[in-house]
Amino acid sequence: MEFDANGQFKLQRPLSDPRYVAPLSGFYWEIQKDGKVLARSTSLEGPILKVPADGGTDAQVHTHSIAGPTGELLIAERLRWLDAGKDPLRIIIGTDKRILDHELEEFNKVLLWSLGGFALSMIGAAVVFLLYAMAPFAHLRTALAKVRSSAAPNLSGKFPEEVQPLIDDLNNLLAASGEQILKARAQAGNIAHGLKTPLAILVDEAHQLALRGEDQSAAIIRDQCRRMQSQIDYQIARARAAASRAKPGTAASLTETASSVMRALQRLYVEGGLRIENDVPAGVTVACEVQDLNEMLANLVDNACKHAKTRVRMRTEDSSLPDFVTVVVEDDGPGLPPEAWEVVFNVGAQWGDRSGGSGLGLPIVRDLVQLYGGSIRLGRSALGGLRVQLELPEFVQGSGR
Repeated sequence: MEFDANGQFKLQRPLSDPRYVAPLSGFYWEIQKDGKVLARSTSLEGPILKVPADGGTDAQVHTHSIAGPTGELLIAERLRWLDAGKDPLRIIIGTDKRILDHELEEFNKVLLWSLGGFALSMIGAAVVFLLYAMAPFAHLRTALAKVRSSAAPNLSGKFPEEVQPLIDDLNNLLAASGEQILKARAQAGNIAHGLKTPLAILVDEAHQLALRGEDQSAAIIRDQCRRMQSQIDYQIARARAAASRAKPGTAASLTETASSVMRALQRLYVEGGLRIENDVPAGVTVACEVQDLNEMLANLVDNACKHAKTRVRMRTEDSSLPDFVTVVVEDDGPGLPPEAWEVVFNVGAQWGDRSGGSGLGLPIVRDLVQLYGGSIRLGRSALGGLRVQLELPEFVQGSGR
């Protein structure tokens, strides 16, 4: 702006933005002095802009919201004093609020899409990072599942340096557990062999007493020897079963073990005309050691064969417990009364004296199945005899069971 010698105001050059030229475009400027318009943009029409008189003491930029020719107008104003003591020159520039709101809305859209894209990229990067970081743990889980399913003796593979010490400790623990199992079994065998000779000597001594006519003393010694032998067999079976249970990943095919037991007992009882039926379906696997499963099934089926009249059957049922298999062994013999269903699980206890057994079969089966987290129950069979129901944990590949 400049003033000539007569005090007339003029612009040195027009503003370059064409929006200040188009009528009522929403972009305006105006210069006022003494309540009059000295100059204004061609886009501005109508009366003088009514700006509040609130900045007469300084030349700073003041902002106001006033009524404009096209709606609410946001203005910025600066004061200039050309003559001391007189009203200042008001230099005003304004823009319609709707235009600024539109600009802010467009900016917010761009900002929202930008931040949204940035957030998605960060989420994607975090997912990729987590997948990469957790990959060794997925590999560790696979390796551990192989150990549990007896597919591998230890945890093998390449792991990060932060995890490798843990893997080494686990492998050492697995090795130590395997050694303890071998030692427990060896110790059980040593106990059996160590006591076998003294018991044989005592039994022979009882025989000698009987030959000398001391039948009562001989009977007492033989009875006590039988009791000691029963306890030894029972405790050795428990020790071996506990060692087997401590080994991770034990699995046995119920189908194959049942077939093997049935074939052996069919040959044993072939002369009695006993029919032994195996209705166990194919592909059933339980989380037990093969030797323990064989001992449980053999004890139950042999016990059923001893009391059956013509028929013994082994089959499976749908278990009421999740991840368990129900095995049923039943016969058509006389069975047992309900009051005997708990008594026969006592070591050395027998209901009647018809089998000539040691009274260890059912107690050993009970202890074995309980060590594997299962259960055994007796009841009345539909065939008319005894029904033995065995609940064994099912083996699921890779599940850790």
